[in-house]
Amino acid sequence: MINRKIKLTPDAHAKLRHISTATLTTQLLNRGFRNTFLQLTPLKPEKRMVGYALTLRYVPLREDLVDTQYDNKVNAQRVAVETIGKDDVLVIDARGDVRAASFGHILGTRITARGAAGLVTDGALRDTPGFKQLEMPSYCKAPHATTSFVVHHPLEMNVPIGCAGVLIMPGDVIVGDGEGVVAIPAHVAEEVAHDGYEQELRERFFTEKVANGAALLGVYPPNEQTLAEYAVWRETQA
Repeated sequence: MINRKIKLTPDAHAKLRHISTATLTTQLLNRGFRNTFLQLTPLKPEKRMVGYALTLRYVPLREDLVDTQYDNKVNAQRVAVETIGKDDVLVIDARGDVRAASFGHILGTRITARGAAGLVTDGALRDTPGFKQLEMPSYCKAPHATTSFVVHHPLEMNVPIGCAGVLIMPGDVIVGDGEGVVAIPAHVAEEVAHDGYEQELRERFFTEKVANGAALLGVYPPNEQTLAEYAVWRETQA
């Protein structure tokens, strides 16, 4: 199932709830990870998302594989729904195909009840007005009213997938905000959280200086004087 060998400390988990996806992509770039941002639409842009990836892979429909009755005991989609737990994010590889939904509101309600941290799909979602009413944050490529089995067949769960052109490994740390979603490789997530938090503090200080009339030269990027001023300011922050 989900790789639980690497888990965030409570401090890192809490910090990721406040760090922007923009900052996280910069931190990942600094570590050589260039393709980490999933350009998807948040249905609850005001809601932050942090959790561990539980992956679900769809393949194109073929008529002899259609499961119109959705057998809850063997259908990979339904098994994933009944497997997901607290702090997990269900990440769906729908191949970017939005000709039919990849997930619907009743299933979204069920994983919300199970404590899921979020839902991410590079396909469409059905009943999007209902998803907007759930406490759980959701991200998708588009809305579509047609049920999934018209286009998609759920093949397997908890395997490496591609979602919105990004590799997602089971157990990756998935962070979402009003801009989109970032996938953080689990083994660097702890340090990314702490370094990202410090980056945001520095940039808040630089932003305040610029807002108060400072020119970019010597501030962004900072010179020694600005860094010295920041060090004094940093001591005042909790």
